[in-house]
Amino acid sequence: MNALPPLTAFAPLVLLAVAALGLINPGRRPGLFPRIAEGAALAALALALAGLVQLLWTGPATPSLGSGAALLALRLDAVSVSMALLVSFVGWIVVRYARTYLDGEAREGRFHGLMLATLAAVLVLVQAGSLGVVVLGFIAIGVVLRQLLLFYPARAEARRAAAKFSLVWGAGDVALVIAALLIGVSLGTASLAEIGAKAASGLPLAADIGVAFLVLAAALKTAAFPLHGWLTEVMEAPTPVSALLHAGIINSGGVLLIALAPLVQASTGAMAALVMIGGLTALFGAAVMLTQSAVKTALAWSTVAQMGFMLLQCGLGLWTLALLHIVAHSLYKAHAFLSSGGAVRAVAAVGRPGPVAVPGVAAVAKAFLLALMLFAIVASLFSLVAPKSPQSLALGAILIFGVAYLVAQGLADAAPRALTLRTALASTAAAVAYFSFQLIAHALWGTSLPQPPEAGPLEWALIVLALVSFGIVAVAQALFPLWAHHPATAGLRVHLANGLYLNALLDRATGGFRATRAA
Repeated sequence: MNALPPLTAFAPLVLLAVAALGLINPGRRPGLFPRIAEGAALAALALALAGLVQLLWTGPATPSLGSGAALLALRLDAVSVSMALLVSFVGWIVVRYARTYLDGEAREGRFHGLMLATLAAVLVLVQAGSLGVVVLGFIAIGVVLRQLLLFYPARAEARRAAAKFSLVWGAGDVALVIAALLIGVSLGTASLAEIGAKAASGLPLAADIGVAFLVLAAALKTAAFPLHGWLTEVMEAPTPVSALLHAGIINSGGVLLIALAPLVQASTGAMAALVMIGGLTALFGAAVMLTQSAVKTALAWSTVAQMGFMLLQCGLGLWTLALLHIVAHSLYKAHAFLSSGGAVRAVAAVGRPGPVAVPGVAAVAKAFLLALMLFAIVASLFSLVAPKSPQSLALGAILIFGVAYLVAQGLADAAPRALTLRTALASTAAAVAYFSFQLIAHALWGTSLPQPPEAGPLEWALIVLALVSFGIVAVAQALFPLWAHHPATAGLRVHLANGLYLNALLDRATGGFRATRAA
């Protein structure tokens, strides 16, 4: 080993040691073990904080063991420490919640043990400094998470979700292994840092093909369209599993891309593929989410959309914003799942809502123009502090499209003046927040990640395609109340509520229906 190991590297060891105790005593009410499990998760968080102090004191490092394909390396840098802090914090919250949620459950000790083992595998992955550690981390996550999804093995839906998860995740592992072999052999190294440095001088054909498999692996790990069905069916597992999966594990594809950002950005084909896959997944997931009546199912489709948007950010070369997206989405989605029961009671207590102001075509047009004008003004002011790339401006405009929907409600004929003012302020606040967080993300991770590529003809074509696609969907959403009662709309809503039946096709192709009928 050529450097002192990062203190964050000891967190997985602590978690695995305590997890073994849970697997030894897997039954109901296993003594003090749930509290010990929570203590282990808290210890992992403390070690992640210690790793941050170590980074500030000693600077970045990549301690390693072995060489060649057997190289085992861990990173200590701003990205790995940030992800270790995020994973350990969310993990501690989820384990603490699970201590009450699973109290008295059969095989309670086994559940806590599996949760800690999953956290350990994710912590290894986010600190990986070599291709071998990346592959081992993904395989370990798949093995342990399958056991958590089958925590209630008698539930047919749980067996179906676990079967589809194993097939899709396993296919991602195969793609990742192929990518690692092609990249490692063609570039002559398994070190992520050395791979990034060599990618700057161009990629040989084998490495370019390896990046294509890398993008495929990331798409499969993030439940991208059209193999997203397993992610929407994991609700049969206990709520802490759903929270950990949607708030952490599903981000692993993005973590993979960010860890190898210089390599991915060296392939224009890979970047274009990420924009296309991510944009389509984001639009599809958001459209289906709006038709869901169950809270947790809507949250699952929201995750599909968010992961698509994160892939889109990677394809545009906005690596710091993609990492910020992972952090923000993880915190939000963990809270959303763990508080979903309370949300149902809160909505039920509100009762029937009052009349809603329906905007016409003119109001929607004015709303989008107003929102984009406010965004342009704010962007111009922030550009005085730091120049903005076309990619970041396009992404900000896409975000403003969502705010324009709110502004349209305020400009409707029946809307009170207070609502009009409030929605205009919301648009301004969203633009200011976007650029403010962009500055923060660049300050935290800008030196560790590549800058967006210069916008050439292909990049401009992708930017225009993304803007037009998201703009059309946003306008259609704002105008939806005008044609919501048309018979064709009712039929479309049914089809969207069922995800255009793509999940049923995946069931038929993978034998998911047979898993449901199994005894």
